[in-house]
Amino acid sequence: MKRICIPEAEYKERVCRAAQLVKERGLDVMVVVSTESDYANARYFSGFWPLFERAGVAIAANGSAALLVGPESKYFAEDFAKMDKIFVLKEFRESADPSYPELVSVSMKEVFRQLGVAGNAPKIGLGSYVECTLPVYESLRENFPHSEIVRCNEIMVELRKIKSENELACIREGFRIIELATDEVIKNLRPGVTELEMVGVAQRVIYENGAEYEGLPMYVFSEASTRHAISRPSYRKIGKNDIVQLNLSAKIDGYSPSIGLPVIMGKLEGERRALVEFCRKAHEWTCERIRAGVTASDIAKDFYRLYKDAGYEKNYVYGPCHGTGMIEVEAPWMETDSHYPLEKNMTFQVDTFISGPTFGCRWEKGIAVKENGYESYTDYLKKGIVELGF
Repeated sequence: MKRICIPEAEYKERVCRAAQLVKERGLDVMVVVSTESDYANARYFSGFWPLFERAGVAIAANGSAALLVGPESKYFAEDFAKMDKIFVLKEFRESADPSYPELVSVSMKEVFRQLGVAGNAPKIGLGSYVECTLPVYESLRENFPHSEIVRCNEIMVELRKIKSENELACIREGFRIIELATDEVIKNLRPGVTELEMVGVAQRVIYENGAEYEGLPMYVFSEASTRHAISRPSYRKIGKNDIVQLNLSAKIDGYSPSIGLPVIMGKLEGERRALVEFCRKAHEWTCERIRAGVTASDIAKDFYRLYKDAGYEKNYVYGPCHGTGMIEVEAPWMETDSHYPLEKNMTFQVDTFISGPTFGCRWEKGIAVKENGYESYTDYLKKGIVELGF
């Protein structure tokens, strides 16, 4: 079977679109920087996912582009990247901060020159402001002391928010694999197993079925740790009557969707059931309101009001959805100050979380916005509350 992935031609199209936006923004060049954990912007243009070191891409308004890598990644990048121009710069070195005294590397000034960026004071945009490391920023300042360096994250949001058919195919394939992994973890859940043992089960399944990696560190949390909006699994043994939160994910050519749901190691009753059922109701409420043309902040404001009216205002943590794609959580979010309209083929994780005094709960799935509603990429949550009856 042919592997589902982004074709090389699409990487070139992305560079062309980016160059046009760089030009329209009045910039001479845009630089994006990525790390191993947040690789998306550099990989979006190059297909390259750095290891230990950092990676970057420079795109000039004239359409020229290059991949920028650290001292140990030259051959790695040449074998994997979808770009012809690759430069080695010390600024992209690993965090151990080796000096590489024997290395002959190019400067940022030489990179720009070879991209056709003229003059000593080009206007430079940072397309990944949060991920840009201090050595890269200082290098830009030292090489171009008279340049204006501005944030231009909005270029990357504009490029990445609407998914192509190839991107959607990668996301769909991720969900197919996640469903298999979730089935297998639920089948193996029993009192006495550790959270990390169940992570191992999920990892085996995703790799056996074609994933390149986890789309996020697998969430298998039990009871108290389910209150964590962000966390990591541990050696904690799962007990009878625990609520176990699953959020499993599979990465397909960089695209990283996930499925989240609570699993009950027994019978769910009383106030615990009320909180879990409200969270599921809020999840379904959100899905019903998604369609092209709706303003994101309107959904977010009403979502917060839903929690408040139900008496769960103190249990509210964040808004109803976040963008998804190459990173499981990517821009744009849906928040009360998100004044943008939903557009066809924007992709989101409908991520409905509630944190109680002793446990929390999350219902989560991926969707694509459509003209008259949305396309769900999984029906897994239709199973409802999973009670294992121990």
